[in-house]
Amino acid sequence: MANTPQAKKRIRRNEKRAEINGARISRIRTFVKKVEAACSAGDKAAAAEAFKAAQPEMARGVAKGVLHKNTVARKLSRLSKRIAAL
Repeated sequence: MANTPQAKKRIRRNEKRAEINGARISRIRTFVKKVEAACSAGDKAAAAEAFKAAQPEMARGVAKGVLHKNTVARKLSRLSKRIAAL
């Protein structure tokens, strides 16, 4: 267990950051699910609209460091391919 004041502070800080990062990832997943739901329903217009909303959220996740840029690029590519196939 942490003994030094700095180690204790790091533990407190890490718990706060984990909560914030978890909320951020959850928010991104929600946006992606909206796109996937619209694709499953076959609604191209709704899927495209949801995709436009999801793109900046995913980019923000990269900027904040919660997701890797290649992961987001891959997911955006796959989503756009699914929308184009509708």
